[in-house]
Amino acid sequence: MSKHQKQADDEIHEDQLLNFLVNSLDEEVVLGLGNNAEIDAVDILEVLVGACADGTSISELCETSENSPHKNTVLYHLREKFDLASVEQVGNSLLQKDVLEILPKQVEVCADLHLRPYYGDKDETDGLYHSEAKRGTTAFHAYTTLYARVKNKRYTLAV
Repeated sequence: MSKHQKQADDEIHEDQLLNFLVNSLDEEVVLGLGNNAEIDAVDILEVLVGACADGTSISELCETSENSPHKNTVLYHLREKFDLASVEQVGNSLLQKDVLEILPKQVEVCADLHLRPYYGDKDETDGLYHSEAKRGTTAFHAYTTLYARVKNKRYTLAV
């Protein structure tokens, strides 16, 4: 091998994983943007996946990242074109796609409840989870993740 050739390593890099996720979602999720839209579905999915990966908001990611579309553009298209129920179904299907072949017949299953504080208008808390006060609020966006645990590794089954 010449010194100019690079040998592929056995690691998955962040950009490869993000590209895989964006491409997988793009194949499965139809956003139905018009021909005159300033951005395309891949732009929106890159912001969405990037914000999830960074544990930040769409607004924060758009404000701090180079070449990101404006936060209002992304949020508008997500509000108007994003069918959350179908995205949830697609996401869970992608998570479970190969898991039945990989996991042994009996596994330990775990569920985690995640609470993200809500600091918005008190009149707009319908649909939010309410709990004892944490971080200055009693209203939270809540979601649960379901995992299979095998040999101390967690495999996400559903969100």
